Amino acid sequence: MTAPSPVLARAYAMLEAGRPQDALAALATLPAAEVMEPVAAKLRCAALAQLDRWAEAGDAARAGLAENGPDPDLLYWLGRAEQQAGHPGTAERVLLDGLAIAPEDVDLLCAYADLCAAEGQVDKAARLVALAAAQDPEAPMVYATRVKVAYARGDDREAQRISREFVGAHPADPVANAMLGGTSAARGQVGAAYAGFRRAVAEAPADQAYAESALEMRIAGHPLMLPLRPILRFGPLKVWLVAVATISGLRLLGLPWLAFPVAAAWFAYCVYSWVVPPLLRWWMRRRWR
Repeated sequence: MTAPSPVLARAYAMLEAGRPQDALAALATLPAAEVMEPVAAKLRCAALAQLDRWAEAGDAARAGLAENGPDPDLLYWLGRAEQQAGHPGTAERVLLDGLAIAPEDVDLLCAYADLCAAEGQVDKAARLVALAAAQDPEAPMVYATRVKVAYARGDDREAQRISREFVGAHPADPVANAMLGGTSAARGQVGAAYAGFRRAVAEAPADQAYAESALEMRIAGHPLMLPLRPILRFGPLKVWLVAVATISGLRLLGLPWLAFPVAAAWFAYCVYSWVVPPLLRWWMRRRWR
């Protein structure tokens, strides 16, 4: 995206620096004649999206489309906003309108793939992101969408592998590092997860979500949390099912003398999981701040 005026150039620089609020402030100084120009509308949408103000981003995209006519970038933002609003059917129609104008647009292909993955159409999502990768295999959005599609397939290992590739190609990208942190956490690799989120915070210190995730991984890495690693790796439901199946199996095998201490140990483990994490979280948050 090129900026035709100093104000738009400044807004674009603020967005690149991860300062969307400053970008909006810069855009607010535009002369009335330039407020609804396509570049200004796109920058406004991008800034609002960075702030998670998706309803306003959708309104900005609609206003830009009404003023300037069909535009692939504005249709991309409108499609994303409709998806965030929980309107997948409308989002699909908008994204398809954009692809009808620009069938090889990487952002539109990835946005449509993301939508399909979220709706359980994983094979279709994989085909769409493959088309996007054919256009620009090193694009950050392509990497990010490939990670999401791998997650939708239930393949945590593949998602982590793609996240590592993402960081290798874009080591200073906070999204890449945060995704590596998230995929590592999903596989129970607390140290790698903390390192990923910590690098994301270093690259985007104003992002509270990254800071919160880094703190959670720091808490998860505490020695007192070591007994709870199976819950982090496999989830509480799976761990609970294994415990119940073990206790029930011992009783069915006629070994109540063994089932009782296992049940008592499981109860103690549950109490530990209820008590220790909140206390540890409270203590470490005080130290962190």
